[in-house]
Amino acid sequence: MTYERNFDLLNSKFRELFFPTLMASIAGNFAILVDAFFISMFLGSTFLSVVQSIEPFVAFINVIYWLIGLGGSILCTMARAEFNNQKGNAYFTISLIAIIIIGLIITLSAIIFQDPYVELLCNSAQLKPLVAQYFFFYALGIVFECYMVCLAYFIKTDGFINMQFRAFLLCNVVNIVFDVILMKFFNMGISGAAIATTIGHIVSAIYITFYFVKSERTLRFIKIKSSRIIGYFSEICKAGFSGSSIPLYTTIRLILLNALIAGILGELGLSAYNMCYNALYLVDIFILGTVQSILPISAVYYKEEDFHGVDYVTKRSLKIVVGFGLFFSVLFVMFPQAVLFLFNVNNPSDIPLIMNIIRIFSISFIAFAVNSLYMFYAESVQYNKLANAITLLQGLIFPVLFAYLFTSLWGADGFWISLVVSQFATLLFIFLYSKVIARRSDGEYSGFFLNRRHEGVSLFEYTITGNVKDAVNLSENIQKQFNDERLSIMVSMAIEDMIVQIININDEIVDLIDIIIKDNEDYILISIKYSGICINITEDEDMESNIAILRNVSEKIDYSQILGLNNVTITIK
Repeated sequence: MTYERNFDLLNSKFRELFFPTLMASIAGNFAILVDAFFISMFLGSTFLSVVQSIEPFVAFINVIYWLIGLGGSILCTMARAEFNNQKGNAYFTISLIAIIIIGLIITLSAIIFQDPYVELLCNSAQLKPLVAQYFFFYALGIVFECYMVCLAYFIKTDGFINMQFRAFLLCNVVNIVFDVILMKFFNMGISGAAIATTIGHIVSAIYITFYFVKSERTLRFIKIKSSRIIGYFSEICKAGFSGSSIPLYTTIRLILLNALIAGILGELGLSAYNMCYNALYLVDIFILGTVQSILPISAVYYKEEDFHGVDYVTKRSLKIVVGFGLFFSVLFVMFPQAVLFLFNVNNPSDIPLIMNIIRIFSISFIAFAVNSLYMFYAESVQYNKLANAITLLQGLIFPVLFAYLFTSLWGADGFWISLVVSQFATLLFIFLYSKVIARRSDGEYSGFFLNRRHEGVSLFEYTITGNVKDAVNLSENIQKQFNDERLSIMVSMAIEDMIVQIININDEIVDLIDIIIKDNEDYILISIKYSGICINITEDEDMESNIAILRNVSEKIDYSQILGLNNVTITIK
């Protein structure tokens, strides 16, 4: 047997992350849909225009916790992939302290300066009192929301995926229960919806704080030199900007497009746009669940220059997001009544118009899915300029440009068409950009995702099951790969001993082990990934063992545990 790498270990890790992350995305982002559903049920669909007026501010809050939470967790993951736990803990410490301080500032400013905020968000004198009610009670929970979501990003990288899911689920269950209690039984109207959301954020923030009493957690608060704080914080913001700019541009876009469609169709236009926004939000829940599954994987594997692993996980994710986009496009094109039912639209004069709007808008879902995947992928592998360009075009430039252009040509119909065209224009930009860069790179980059290639490196990749027989056979295969006979014997025998040690310490329950050997003539790098209990080859007391001999000639031995996988790397010069 050749034991060629089959990516089964990576695939199992992807599946392990995918379903809990998808569930967390559903639970974590369902609050807006829940509020919209119960508001339309208990108060009527016209009250959705109140929620739509608040959306720019909600999107702004997303900017904050994406900027710090997403940026900090990406850098923390990369630092741990480089075996620098101290730096990873520094990013964790700065992010949590910063999000609490900023959340408190926003909460207090929103309460103290409520009137200017409402004036900016709402132009309708009729809606302003309702918007003010919702805004005030929502603002009370902002600091808890920011803290909870930011910490959730970090605990996922620390392997507490289920705890992240339960925190988001708890938030929404509490929200649903209090929506019914406050709006239906206490008749608190639109204020009840906002209070329910705030209570959900407070309860979930309390629950997720129990992470700090978990003995198995690896992230710690540490003291940081004052001279380094600004530098760390700026790195966090830079890393999180591409992702956080999505809600930032959404904030600006919603303000501009809300005003545009309200000027044409009034409250009906705002309500219809809110239904489109929430329909897209429903699709985005599933897309985010997918892309946030690959974020830590692609970041770690790219940092380790495992480009084949990155290529595998991105192609698999592409199939999933295209499937989600296609499913929802077909669903809403064929059955737009589902959206009308969800938001309790029952005015006979409005139904034909809104059904037509939903059908047009649903065409954009496939392009939206691919654009979102590509943006998060580009951010995770540090293609920051490309990620920023995609978010700017998709989130602001194209939607606003085409909306005002098409509206001037075709009125309200042009507005809905522009939302579709902007997504496909972004996808066309990505396709052309990747083609141009791949052609100019002389083979360094290839494919739609601009995946890098291993140049000037002899690469050997293997996957074996956790048994001694395969370890012995693999050792024999490795010996045939090197020109240096002494080195090939030493490397192959040391790998065999390490695999046997991994199997023994885990009571032979290790399913899969990935072994990657890179030889670029200047050095040889050996990487072994596996799940279960870790081994410590630096504690091998047998000075004549193959592991000890390899340890003596190696320049560096590193160990990390990320995403539930142990990774031992040995560098030999």
